[in-house]
Amino acid sequence: MTHIETQLDRAFAPLAAAIEAGRIPGGVLAVVDRSGDRAVRAMGQAQTVPTSRPMTQDTWFDLASLTKVLFTTERILALAENGRIDLDAPLTSVLPDFRHYNLDNWERRVTFRQCLGHQTPFPAVFPLYTYGRDPDLLRTFLLQHEFAAGPSVYSDINFILLGLALERLEGKWIREQDPGKGFAWSADPDKAAATEDCYWRHRVLVGEVHDDNCSALQGAGHAGLFGTVSNVLDFAAEKLAAAGPDALIRTPLSGRRTHGWERPYEGWSGGEHCSPQTIGHTGFTGTGLWIDFDRGHAWTLLTNRVHPTRHFDSGIIALRRTVGDCINAT
Repeated sequence: MTHIETQLDRAFAPLAAAIEAGRIPGGVLAVVDRSGDRAVRAMGQAQTVPTSRPMTQDTWFDLASLTKVLFTTERILALAENGRIDLDAPLTSVLPDFRHYNLDNWERRVTFRQCLGHQTPFPAVFPLYTYGRDPDLLRTFLLQHEFAAGPSVYSDINFILLGLALERLEGKWIREQDPGKGFAWSADPDKAAATEDCYWRHRVLVGEVHDDNCSALQGAGHAGLFGTVSNVLDFAAEKLAAAGPDALIRTPLSGRRTHGWERPYEGWSGGEHCSPQTIGHTGFTGTGLWIDFDRGHAWTLLTNRVHPTRHFDSGIIALRRTVGDCINAT
């Protein structure tokens, strides 16, 4: 048994226990190292209602907030490297109409880098989808909405705004843009892990985005990407091979964040045993990716923990940490 197979075998046990206990319908766990060697294992159900389908290594997942790092961060940093944007310039350099009825408000001073690091005063949650389903009107509404400034917290609004900037620069909506190698903006329902039985869409969501705001906007920078475990591992392997110590995705912006990604802190999702040179991110649907540059490996845990409802304690927070500790156990 190879080293990564040993890692996977050890880390799969808590996932299997969660599935067997009925806390999570199903999941896929995988490890890849810097040489490209990988190990993958799937278990449980991709869907339980109204029909049942098994989880496989080829199941497509709604990656939720992994969109922030797999797509939006990559595009924003590439634009900065090419000189099309300045990360320290305000968003208004691309979105001049952002809160343009009050030129002195704080929103107009928010920069690209601050949004990447969630260092803005935007609220943690904003139910934009409750204001309608016209995507053009919702974009306009968001750009003119007056937000009360609060403490800096993780906020989808940061990446929704970055997505609007991408749309403005590219001249087309997010869903019309290339999602990246192997990824997509939707998936075949027969091949996708189901998410929630949605109250306002009145159906079990399979192959369409779970995130409410992304659905209403018909594509956004904070969620909406779909992919298989193979796609996610390919992305991680490329980063392990190419992302040197000066890469912005590894450059700290705060005690908890780099450009787009999280970095280790007490209680973070990657567990206690990864190296300080680790970055990671999670997605609300039950997804996650962690890349440890010092140890030269990455792991991804993909689940459908919100199926058929988010209103249930799946134990995903503890599961992620336990899996990470098992992966990195000496």
